Formats: sequence, C-alpha cells, structure tokens
Amino acid sequence: MTKIKMCGLSRLCDIEYANEVKPDFIGFVFAGKSKRYVSPEKACELRQKLDRGIISVGVFVDADIDFIAELVNNSTIDIVQLHGSEDESYIKNLRKLTDVPIIQAFRIEKISDTKKAELSTADYVLLDSGGGSGKTFDHSLIENIKRPYFLAGGLTPENVGKISRKLEPYAVDASSSLETDGYKDINKMRAFAKALGRKD
Repeated sequence: MTKIKMCGLSRLCDIEYANEVKPDFIGFVFAGKSKRYVSPEKACELRQKLDRGIISVGVFVDADIDFIAELVNNSTIDIVQLHGSEDESYIKNLRKLTDVPIIQAFRIEKISDTKKAELSTADYVLLDSGGGSGKTFDHSLIENIKRPYFLAGGLTPENVGKISRKLEPYAVDASSSLETDGYKDINKMRAFAKALGRKD
C-alpha cells in the first residue's frame, strides 16, 4: 500500500490531527522562507507530542550540514529531506554526520530530470512539480522510473487515489491541499487518507 506523508505541520493541533489520521510520515519545514517554517525548538516540542508510530521528516533547503545533524541527533527528525541544490558531495558529507535515511527532491520538467533522480545516491527521491506550487506535473515523464519514489505536486483528496493506483509510488506527499486558509484542515487530512484506502 502506498505510504502517506503529510508535510508542513507547524502547530500542536496539526500534530493532534496527524495522531488521529496516522500518516506514515509527517514533515517539519526548516526552510526560513517557507510560510510553514518551524523553529528547531518548536519542532522538538511538537515531535514530543507525535505518535511514535509516525516518522518525522525534516525538510531543508541548502542548510548547513551541522544544523541538520543536530536535529537528527537530538531525535527531532528521523529522516532528512533535501529540497535545494544539494549535490552528491553534500549527501556524502551529510552521511558522515548522520546515519538516517535521506530523501532528495527533484523538480520534474523533462525526462532528463527523471534520469537524474534515478542516479541520486539518496535513499529515496521525491518527484515534484517544484516549489510547493500545488500543481501536478506530466506524470508520463516518470512512468518508467526504476526506483521507489515519493510523489508530490498537486495531489489532493480528489485525485490522489486514482494517481497512486496508476503510478504505484512508494509514498505520496501533500501539504497545501490539506489546508484551508493556510492551515491544516482535519477533514481534508481524513479525506486524503481515506482516498488511499486508510480506514476512518
């Protein structure tokens, strides 16, 4: 069954919603320019309230490696997600400081982007339309990808079931489609999980 990642949690009630819906992963965004940014201190506080069966992912954009390692080592996050221009050298250096899985995000605009994602040494890749736009990309570009991936970009409670059945991604990732007026909406989170066959 396709796994679920719900990203951009920033409030205590978001954590309570996640504990009810039980996605496989939740994401804390540590990119300062994001409207969903959480401070390390806030993320640590929220993590302590998170159901232990849910994996926490830290989302970073060209962050200092020592900063990431600190959040891993104090158990704020279980997985690192790289969303900037991080290269193979960056991943190699990060692995020297942490031993947790790494997800590397790729914007898919042409077939060469898919090929690049296939060559990444990260544990997982995330395929996206880019920049949290909330729009889908041309999924025909990834139909022949040879590795498991997280699928993001424009996934909603209304379309995620059909898309996941067709592409069979390892996991689907949503953020803005789970919100109303910029904040996580429990009803949309429930509907998203239900569309993927999760029980109420």
